[in-house]
Amino acid sequence: MIVTGLCFVALTGLVKHLGDALPAVQTGFLRYLLGLIFVLPMLGALWRHPPDRAELRFFGLRGAVHSLGVILWFYAMTQITVAEVTAMNYLTPVYITLGAALFLGEKLALRRVMAVAAAFVGVLIILRPGLRDVSPGHLAMIGTAIFFAASYLMAKRMSGRSDAAVVVAMLSITVTICLAPLAIAVWVPPTPMQMFWLFWIAAFGTAGHFAMTLAFRAAPVTVTQPVTFLQLIWAVALGAIVFGEAVDVYVVLGGCVIMASVAFITWREAVLRRQITRPAPLP
Repeated sequence: MIVTGLCFVALTGLVKHLGDALPAVQTGFLRYLLGLIFVLPMLGALWRHPPDRAELRFFGLRGAVHSLGVILWFYAMTQITVAEVTAMNYLTPVYITLGAALFLGEKLALRRVMAVAAAFVGVLIILRPGLRDVSPGHLAMIGTAIFFAASYLMAKRMSGRSDAAVVVAMLSITVTICLAPLAIAVWVPPTPMQMFWLFWIAAFGTAGHFAMTLAFRAAPVTVTQPVTFLQLIWAVALGAIVFGEAVDVYVVLGGCVIMASVAFITWREAVLRRQITRPAPLP
């Protein structure tokens, strides 16, 4: 999970380095197009377990939803600081909790409701509406978390029916297809140097997801989840040292409040899972 965090912070830094020289939708498209290189080993699973027509429609819908999140995330990176993007990105697990209760029938206990409420307090601390201007980048990050949460909930629904490699491969393929016409409509010819950085963005993104998968396989979520909070520290340091961004105490405080609520939700889910899977006592 430490490697995962470093990969994702490196990805964020490279996107920030590219800036708005290319349209956000084109940057997202090229990231996923170049990332298809790393999906090639998964095509064997896709060949052995091809999705049926209903699954293809579902994968296509997920690709469209995820694409909207990708566009908003790349846009936000050109508008607000690295620390703000990282802190507000922690909202995704909160929205997943709400979505699981609304659409998957999972119970939302009072303690979870309080944790979700605390997370939104953290957002208010970051945004401070009325005390400063809320930029389009902040609104884009709220939308990003919502669309990514919807995408992950759809992946959860498909995980019991499709091989994990198929789910990952289909996401990369469908997002690339969905973003292609939008990217072509606003196409700006990228320079060789921009393509070089975009390749590394794709590489760090894929490596981060791969490292996360290995971490989840090696240890329970209650062990791995707290380590992801180091990303905020690294993001603040990256923004301050590399991009000269001021360290906003309110962003750090709000991010910590959101992270604490996510940690509590994760811990409660792990406790409930252990209670469900605990063997019955012998007679």
